[in-house]
Amino acid sequence: MSAMLEVSGLIKRFGGLVAVKDIGFSIKGGEILGLIGPNGSGKSTVMKCIMGIEKPNAGSVKLDGVDVAGWPAHRIARAGIGLVFQHARPLHRQTVLEHIILALLPDNLLMLVADLHVRRRAEEIAARVGLAGVMHRLPRTLPFADLRRLELAKAVARNPKVVLVDEPFAGLTAAEVADFSSLIASFRSEGHAVLLVDHNVKGVAALVDRVLAMYLGEYVAEGSAEEVMRNETVRRVYLGGKIETASRPAREGKGRTPLLDVRGLSVLYGKAQALEDVSIHVGEGEFVSVVGLNGAGKTTLFNAISGLVPSTGTVSWRGESLGGRTPAQIARGGIVQCPESRELFGDMTVRENLDLGGQHNPPAEATRLIAWLFELFPILQERQGQAARTLSGGEQQMLAIGRALMMQPKLLILDEPTLGLAPVILELLSKTLERLRQTTDITVLLGEQNVTFALPHADRVYVLEHARVVWEGDPARFAEEAGSGYL
Repeated sequence: MSAMLEVSGLIKRFGGLVAVKDIGFSIKGGEILGLIGPNGSGKSTVMKCIMGIEKPNAGSVKLDGVDVAGWPAHRIARAGIGLVFQHARPLHRQTVLEHIILALLPDNLLMLVADLHVRRRAEEIAARVGLAGVMHRLPRTLPFADLRRLELAKAVARNPKVVLVDEPFAGLTAAEVADFSSLIASFRSEGHAVLLVDHNVKGVAALVDRVLAMYLGEYVAEGSAEEVMRNETVRRVYLGGKIETASRPAREGKGRTPLLDVRGLSVLYGKAQALEDVSIHVGEGEFVSVVGLNGAGKTTLFNAISGLVPSTGTVSWRGESLGGRTPAQIARGGIVQCPESRELFGDMTVRENLDLGGQHNPPAEATRLIAWLFELFPILQERQGQAARTLSGGEQQMLAIGRALMMQPKLLILDEPTLGLAPVILELLSKTLERLRQTTDITVLLGEQNVTFALPHADRVYVLEHARVVWEGDPARFAEEAGSGYL
């Protein structure tokens, strides 16, 4: 059977950035291909080039042998390619049923009134995707999962030859993931070609026939889900390299009330489930790593602990609930977060940023802390008169950690400290964390996608996946049990 969708030599540039470099693949009718890669790998750009949302700089996109590359999106949709968006943007005044009817109507201004047959077909589609009970409601009244079902219903109505599905399971509960998997599988059984775009292999493994892995716009590997998960290059991209662990001395206080105790924490962003029933604990003096791919919920977890986003569940600090406390009160109480985005004051000098972090300290204590920090990060002493925005990425990360340490945290939360850093800076940062561990009584909660950085510093590891904790244990067990499953 010839390919229904054939992509060849696809290139897309944004100014000087090459977002997609010579990507090619084919999908037959009745086949599902998973396109995976970390954030920034180019997979969404590939999908937009196929759909005509972005115009490729080079390459072909053939639908049943016809090259549609560069066509406007409405022509490509009419030709037979449908896109199921991750984020629904429904019409506000039309009911669910009316949305499906609109998708069923031909692109003809003279045929804007649906006949009885079209209405019946819309009702059948609503029932098929699980919307029969809400088809007369407006989208704003629907839960997040039903908004995703509506996007699927609109794709079913257009009856495309090729279906593109962006991040199909983001924000869904486990039961909803099972429902959506069945719906997507039904496209395959009806002979459609399906392209699933997702962060990781594991999320789509049970559904896809083949997987193509990308990284930084380039092809990495292709094959079955099992083959791609075993591929050394893919493992290096996702894990950061070879998993190594370090033996840890037993910590005092084991078995006592945890310093931080999080129970049943859930967070919604609008109607999307960003965190679902997450429970973790951190003992005094522990280094705990929370690992997970981009979008798994690490930052949301840390922001909920710090009081930056509303949540349900309980966060207890030294046995007392943090409910009702402001982020400033939580930080002054000893929980200090160093955010993924660093949030430095770019026009202020290095020293001014540090002094801002230590403004509540008595002068003598502030002087002692500055001296200690300059010993920990000598480059900050050299750059202390320099504006923060002129520092390199690695130097800015050191400054962000230094500013957090100036607040004398009892618990330091580090969110993706390795993001965008060169290997030499990673090694320096790793040595600094080890020195903190050996010479202070500080407790650290580290969130990382880079497992090979997170594990050597960890006493315990939690794995977050699709907003839930799916694994907990010590680093040595992670290397044995969870390493392959992390993908």
